[in-house]
Amino acid sequence: MRREFNELAFKNADELIFGEALHPVTCKNGLVIGGGDVVPELNFTLPMMTISDATMPKVLAHYKDIATGACEKAVELGAPAMGFEIEILPPCTMNPQWGIDVNRTVVDIVKEYEAKYGIKTVVRLTPVDIREGRDLEHMYHGKQWEAVMETFRGAGETGADFLAIESIGGKHLHDDALMMCDLPKILFALGVVGCRDMGILWEAITNIAEETGSISAGDTACGFSNTGMVLANRGLIPRSFAAVDRVMTAVRTMTAVEAGATGPDKDCGYEGVYVKAITGTPISMEGRTSACAHSSTVGNIVGAMCDMWSNESVENTRMLGGMAPTVYAEQLIYDCRMMNTAKKLGKAKELKEIFVASDAALDPHAYILDPKVVVDIAGKIVAEKGHFQRTKTAALAAIEALKKAYAAKEVALSDRDAAYLDIMEQQMLSVTDDEEAFTAEMIKNNTTAAFVPEQYDM
Repeated sequence: MRREFNELAFKNADELIFGEALHPVTCKNGLVIGGGDVVPELNFTLPMMTISDATMPKVLAHYKDIATGACEKAVELGAPAMGFEIEILPPCTMNPQWGIDVNRTVVDIVKEYEAKYGIKTVVRLTPVDIREGRDLEHMYHGKQWEAVMETFRGAGETGADFLAIESIGGKHLHDDALMMCDLPKILFALGVVGCRDMGILWEAITNIAEETGSISAGDTACGFSNTGMVLANRGLIPRSFAAVDRVMTAVRTMTAVEAGATGPDKDCGYEGVYVKAITGTPISMEGRTSACAHSSTVGNIVGAMCDMWSNESVENTRMLGGMAPTVYAEQLIYDCRMMNTAKKLGKAKELKEIFVASDAALDPHAYILDPKVVVDIAGKIVAEKGHFQRTKTAALAAIEALKKAYAAKEVALSDRDAAYLDIMEQQMLSVTDDEEAFTAEMIKNNTTAAFVPEQYDM
């Protein structure tokens, strides 16, 4: 049964704070996410190497070493809990048994440390969404779909606590729209194609989670608005365009929760703050510790509302302080210790304000993650009906918020960024409210080898 969210879970921005969700998630071992404390979640990957039948023993050895090193560091530092996210690489989703073996390897190690030392551990398995390419049979059946589903099922059966994915339905459309700064096409990619895809995908993932005793956790717009954020940071598109795009992705990411996901959603989806404000589900976030993979302008502010604190995928390579995943585990543990200690000392509000104030005024992408801005825009989103209209409203509300902030000198914008606010507003105001007519026109003008409507049953 689809869930509907027609009002905010958090109507007051002061209530939105790290470690506390309206609907906490309780894991099989009793660990509660969003119940008060922030839990570190280490996100790791392999060094550059070939994955094949011949190299699988080395692949599994890497994952065993990563899990062991991080667990040893967590025990050494007295961390009460530790999360582990396995973002498996494409060959390990294309060959589901490889991904399942990776999951089993990590689960066996971390649960051994849990039994021996009492540290609460959870594992998130994130397959790669391989539903793309010239040999794609269909988004919802065929070899690509079946491989993703088999990987999820095997992960749940071999002990993964959380099931997550960075889904890509509509990504080709979104990529083209980003490069052309075409907001109506962004609306089509996210509010029509993306939301439709998410609903189907997450209903299937939730069913598998229920059948395997795992948790249907959440999605991310990493392949969408993180791409936009990186392009903006490189000066290839306006920063204001990337910020508005980020808010629009919130409607798409929330579709997973509507289809049964309970959180914690994935770390690289900065739009998760909107999902938390609307649905009350816990969120995992990554900030300054994502610098191992990409730069951002939101390194502190995303900590203001997180329930798990993570990093972007870090390769298993050696640093002076040890293997990189172990080093990042230490950083995450110390960050979470600081946040949780602030709560114990009654200083959580002050720390949250520091997180926000250190970033919000410096960049539009940071500004739209300010809890006060989030609650204001999220309220306008839920006042609408349907994914299409909500995504359109998200864009207009974000534009309005940035225009007001710029006029009040609350956020720094270049002349280019400021000018694009008016351009984006005109683009959105030109879009009809008739979703059916809009969809028909967009399909007519955007059907290509990369986007085949029939593959989405459109």
